[in-house]
Amino acid sequence: MDSVQIEKMVTITYHMMTHLPDGAIKDHPEEAIMFVYGVERQVSTLERALEGCRAGDRKNITIPSSEIYGEHDPRLIAEIPRRGLLKQRLVQGQYYRQMKKGKLISFKVIDILPHTVVADFNDPLAGIEVSMELEVMAIRDASPEEVEAAREAQVKRRIGCA
Repeated sequence: MDSVQIEKMVTITYHMMTHLPDGAIKDHPEEAIMFVYGVERQVSTLERALEGCRAGDRKNITIPSSEIYGEHDPRLIAEIPRRGLLKQRLVQGQYYRQMKKGKLISFKVIDILPHTVVADFNDPLAGIEVSMELEVMAIRDASPEEVEAAREAQVKRRIGCA
């Protein structure tokens, strides 16, 4: 019986829950993915959990925010001048987006003061942790064509083209 190892085509089903920084939990429907293990990179917690598994094995894992969207960094909260910002887009608790000199300015509006805005420049998903209940459904040798296609797809993802 095959086990999960480099260049094996692996199919898993998973049920995912996102744990939001405010303590809320968002439940997601079950999904399935198929990938060439060790070529199409997954988050390291998932890769470590799958290594050596066999079809039918089940795992419960928790993926820390540092592996997914990053930790929430309080140093990315700053008070900035209101001057130059579009007043109608400043809504407390909402995301402000504006193109300025060809660049996107994006932040969450924490507070609106008379002459300044308290802005959070963290990624909107920063601080979110994920837990997964997963099952290994199938493992087989990946064909040379599948391995090559997986390598090409991984390179494209790494440079932001996928």
